[in-house]
Amino acid sequence: MILKWLERFFPFKVNNYVIDELIDWDNFSKDPIFRLTFPQKGMLSKNHYDRMAKLIKEEAPKHEIVKAANQIRMDLNPNPAGQAHNVPELNGEKLVGAQHKYKETMLFFPTQGQTCHAYCTFCFRWPQFTGIDELKFAMKQVDLVIEYLRANPQITDLLITGGDPMVMKTKVFKAYIDAILEADIPNLKTIRIGSKTLAYWPYRYTHDNDAQQLLDVFKKIADNGLNLSIMAHFNHINEMGTEAVAEAVKNIRETGAAIRTQSPLLKHLNDDADMWANMWRKQVDMGMIPYYMFMARETGAQEYFGLTLEEAWNIFRDAYSQVSGICRTVRGPVMSANPGKVQVLGITEINGEKVFILNFIQARNTDWVGKPFFAKYDPKALWLDDLKPAFADKFMYEE
Repeated sequence: MILKWLERFFPFKVNNYVIDELIDWDNFSKDPIFRLTFPQKGMLSKNHYDRMAKLIKEEAPKHEIVKAANQIRMDLNPNPAGQAHNVPELNGEKLVGAQHKYKETMLFFPTQGQTCHAYCTFCFRWPQFTGIDELKFAMKQVDLVIEYLRANPQITDLLITGGDPMVMKTKVFKAYIDAILEADIPNLKTIRIGSKTLAYWPYRYTHDNDAQQLLDVFKKIADNGLNLSIMAHFNHINEMGTEAVAEAVKNIRETGAAIRTQSPLLKHLNDDADMWANMWRKQVDMGMIPYYMFMARETGAQEYFGLTLEEAWNIFRDAYSQVSGICRTVRGPVMSANPGKVQVLGITEINGEKVFILNFIQARNTDWVGKPFFAKYDPKALWLDDLKPAFADKFMYEE
């Protein structure tokens, strides 16, 4: 019954691979993959939970329940980090299936890739799966993507994302890729694919009936002189232990693609420095590149999953100190905030004042990148917006 209530807010979907291969059902209540895929009561505030529970117990009409659920969803900040402001325009038309926040990178949300093999309970893109059209990013018009890339020669990277674009059948994905390759866009150097399939459905690259055709598309990208990076989401080392994952990683790497790994740091799920260190080592052993440790975004169930900036920095530092330089390609803890990707470099004391040292890895304004700045120490801060500037009246991005 609790799961049924929570489904009103947080989209729920899980497949047989996750259920049969990844979850320890003898200890499911503490299992990280169970918490990763099955919504928990604590993910809703008491007020929101009680409001919905009352409507359901009173057997309120369906339209009232849907209305209340959507109102609560709006309270959960469905467009964090100014995502709605990242939608680009082309000849006066908004490209509602694209985002362009950073100068070098464009995001493309192909319509057929706006679902996943299973849903993560922390996902900051949960509005994609709610059925509320005005919250969704999606488009089919790859010709508009190509035109926008041509019109913006500063863009070198195209990130195909979702949802999960790897839920698409290969013939659909290939049609998008063929159009992009045939356009021969001189400024386009890298194609990235954001996907959770290595963790949730590695058979996409091994035993699916069009797996080999998909690998051939990957090879075609590389053969055309473009860098191909699979941005793989592994949230816990337990997702990496099956033979299917090992085979899938091997097959992808043989196409010439690189696999970079990333995950948010999440309370109740992976707030364990030793686990992170072991996961990075295993990723490197398998030929993958540790890339990002993110902070839980300020949306959805952030109160349930969120760790303070200080807690996150301590976990990152502890894990980072355990691994060799070959694993230290990873950067963290990082907030994908409205002005850009902000890394917490540390906590120190300057002239008797305790402060956070922060740095833009990427930013809306490239002048901010690589310039450390300072925020007043706040032991309760979960996000950039919780911080106040130190030694200045404003942060540089507020001016």
